[in-house]
Amino acid sequence: MTGIIRVLYVDDEPDLLEIGKLFLEQSGGFRVTTSSSAREALEAPELASYDAIVSDYLMPLIDGIAFLKEVRKR
Repeated sequence: MTGIIRVLYVDDEPDLLEIGKLFLEQSGGFRVTTSSSAREALEAPELASYDAIVSDYLMPLIDGIAFLKEVRKR
């Protein structure tokens, strides 16, 4: 596989977002964008441009499963 894998990482805990982003980007081959809420991620115009999405399960308002189901619909 060649190229950079674009990942959207969604979690309501800022420390986990930072650690996850650092880990993936330092391991090479990943460019990680973070979002602190599912709602924020759904409103982003670039949502469809990611190769992969990593989401926390327990988040306020929209949980990770509902978020990923909405992404799949779009």
